Amino acid sequence: MNTTTQYSFATDLLPGERWWGGKVADGRFMPYGTATITRNLSTWKHEPGQLPEASNQSAPLLVSTKGRFVWSEQPLTFSFHEGTLTVASDAEIISEAATETSTGEGTLRAAYRAACGRFFPPSGKTPAIEMFTKPQYNTWIEMPYRPTQQAALDYADAMLDAGMPAGVIMIDDKWSPDYGTWTFDPATFPDPKSMLDVLHAKGFDVIVWLVPFVSPDSAVFRELEEQGLMLQDKNGRTAIRRWWNGLSAVLDLSNPQATQWVRERLDALCELGVDGFKFDGADLYDFHEDDRPYAPMTSNDLCEQWARIGVHYPFNEFRACWKMGGQPLAQRLQDKPATWDANGIGSLIPEMLAQGMIGHAFVCPDMIGGGEVNSAKHSGVDQEFFVRYAQIAALSPMMQFSVSPSRVLDSEHLEAVNEALHIREQHMPLIEQLAHHAAETGDPIIRPMAYHYPALTEITDQFLLGDRLIVAPCLQQGVSNRTVTIPEGHWRSDTGELVEGPAEIRTDCPLNRIPRYMRED
Repeated sequence: MNTTTQYSFATDLLPGERWWGGKVADGRFMPYGTATITRNLSTWKHEPGQLPEASNQSAPLLVSTKGRFVWSEQPLTFSFHEGTLTVASDAEIISEAATETSTGEGTLRAAYRAACGRFFPPSGKTPAIEMFTKPQYNTWIEMPYRPTQQAALDYADAMLDAGMPAGVIMIDDKWSPDYGTWTFDPATFPDPKSMLDVLHAKGFDVIVWLVPFVSPDSAVFRELEEQGLMLQDKNGRTAIRRWWNGLSAVLDLSNPQATQWVRERLDALCELGVDGFKFDGADLYDFHEDDRPYAPMTSNDLCEQWARIGVHYPFNEFRACWKMGGQPLAQRLQDKPATWDANGIGSLIPEMLAQGMIGHAFVCPDMIGGGEVNSAKHSGVDQEFFVRYAQIAALSPMMQFSVSPSRVLDSEHLEAVNEALHIREQHMPLIEQLAHHAAETGDPIIRPMAYHYPALTEITDQFLLGDRLIVAPCLQQGVSNRTVTIPEGHWRSDTGELVEGPAEIRTDCPLNRIPRYMRED
């Protein structure tokens, strides 16, 4: 799997030019261009004594606000330093410029559309539309590592009893007896068919969690090892890898028989009544460059192979992904801490914008309140934070709960979350329209301001939903107003105020408001 860098490219940045792309987890640093930064898309950060960082989506793409793009079929190593962009790759580097047909100007939109059409054209399909039109409910925070049939039914009922709509319920980790043994554990799910029937009758769709790992002391492990379907390490032995749940073997995703084996298990679950799958794992650090896969593939390639399985199941979710822009895959941000800083709530909008700029339109800003499991403790729930997080999610393509709002919120904050759900319902025709538009054109659903207004290159704390609605959620603790940047045109606020742009305004954002502005001209 080792390769040697053969191609390189360097260019001076144009005046005012900014760039997007690479790793979604770097969204807080985008757009690039003013600060020094170096990234290698085939590696990950690993602190001694700790697991490597979780990864999100990434792609060998950079797009510029001046209409330029850079692409390679293999991972890029790139740096921005003192006004110069330098890029290297093991494959040919393609650098071109694109312009708007109406004005002849190089723009972010022109660069993105040109790269999209050439290298990751849209499939014409969305994930299951219910992933947009219904809230998603993940059992992770309420029952980490211990879901049961009764607990899943009670969780669904708790959401309905709190006045929340039926949605897509995700049964997370440890619903199966072992990793790789993808059947319901009879000790905790004695009658899964009955459970699925009950949930469906109440209006829920059901997704279950899985990873490309196999418990090494299981019967399935012995079966797969005998068939040669496990990834081998550099010594030709079955690779055993440490991940967040311990030590496991890894499916050899380069082997068509291994991916077929996975699909057969998933198809059997679908026949039982499962609607789809949360595809977790397959991070770059799960694969080593000196591994000996069945077919010659890099770590990035193996990550991509995991996502290719998901294309066959309209109800899907991914957290880690290489390439696969334009495909009907739901892409979630990595688990977030319940903090008000750039690692927590401040990362949501920049990282979703980054997802869109590498071809992923069907995105989700993690679980509301933060997906890190310590969010489950009542004493640790910041109710204001939960509401502000829900407001960002309400006008994102997908909205996912885990901790039950009715369990951790008082009446004032629960009412604010319900108002966010109501606002989402009001805008659902637009969200659904934009999802179908993304499937046909590749345009992101939520977009940087610069996508349509080239002068607004640095604005990443608000976004465009489509091309006519500005969404500017409150992102600061204890603050009930914020600055909103309004481009040229006539914009009507959700409170009825008419604003003529360009302008920078200060607007109130009480607990139950999501500031938004619709262009009228």
